[in-house]
Amino acid sequence: MFDKIAELEVRHQELEALLADPAVIGNQPEFRRLSREHNDLTPLVEAYRTYRKVLDEIEGNRELLADPEMKEMAEAELPELERRREELEGEIKILLLPKDPNDDRNVILEIRAGTGGDESALFAGDLFRMYSRFAERNRWKVEVISASESERGGFKEVIASIEGQGAYSKLKYESGTHRVQRVPETEAQGRIHTSACTVAVLPEADDIEVDINPVDLKIDVYRASGAGGQHVNKTESAVRITHLPTGIVVECQDERSQIKNRAKAMKVLKTRILDGLQQEQNARIAADRKQQVGSGDRSERIRTYNFPQGRMTDHRIGLTLYRLETIMLGDIAEIVDALRAHYQMEALKAQSEAA
Repeated sequence: MFDKIAELEVRHQELEALLADPAVIGNQPEFRRLSREHNDLTPLVEAYRTYRKVLDEIEGNRELLADPEMKEMAEAELPELERRREELEGEIKILLLPKDPNDDRNVILEIRAGTGGDESALFAGDLFRMYSRFAERNRWKVEVISASESERGGFKEVIASIEGQGAYSKLKYESGTHRVQRVPETEAQGRIHTSACTVAVLPEADDIEVDINPVDLKIDVYRASGAGGQHVNKTESAVRITHLPTGIVVECQDERSQIKNRAKAMKVLKTRILDGLQQEQNARIAADRKQQVGSGDRSERIRTYNFPQGRMTDHRIGLTLYRLETIMLGDIAEIVDALRAHYQMEALKAQSEAA
């Protein structure tokens, strides 16, 4: 393992020299490519350098054990240094895991009301606000692509793009069925109702990855409905695109411009097609190994939000937190970090079993 890291450290030094070369700086596409490679290697190289420094300190303290005057100090420092060494070894193993190529992508977030009628739609609105506020905390940009509002509030469906560094890497484990337990405002008897929403987090597709033949598209334009003042029902700005080979249908009426709505709809369409291709690939991989790590199966009930108890439970990792109010305000970093750590450990386990 460490021979491989030593080679990567040499490559890291080569990249630093290349990025200082005026010829490379002047070639922006090449400069960006090399910068990405350098940024990917930096955490591993820094952890490795710290690890070597800790090994040197351990060796130095062991030598001091033979010195009567320094022995007590060396014995006191060694346990902490050994703990730090083990911690760094674990960190390095995680950094050596194959990186998810989608981790740096922007996200298409889709939330749909499920069982529970109006209460489910209200909860879909709550979830959208939760993710929007989490995005604000990370300084990501959120833009609604399409939304179907419920008469009593919330959404029957809402689709949005989230743009920002690491958006997919942090949100990818949110895909699944989210269940809510609470007393609806319309419930006179004070009984707790259970309803659910589905969340899909898709890595946004690049144009170069999804090539769509125009003849495979059926494009319809129609008058927008809902809020919008005089513009509504006077201009055919809403767009519906059907991808005939897959049957995927995407609608967008959020913008007043038909051109902008078409561009947004195409972004979602390409993302859904790419997701379908990746799901097929993941299914093939899963057939060849015991467990597909981090599959984000959207048929799975992943989380329960119990309002009477102020409790959130993530069923995949057995995490329960009794601070539902702050969670619904977007304070979900603890959940995100716990999920990432869990699936990293699962990936390490799968890697060791395959070795």
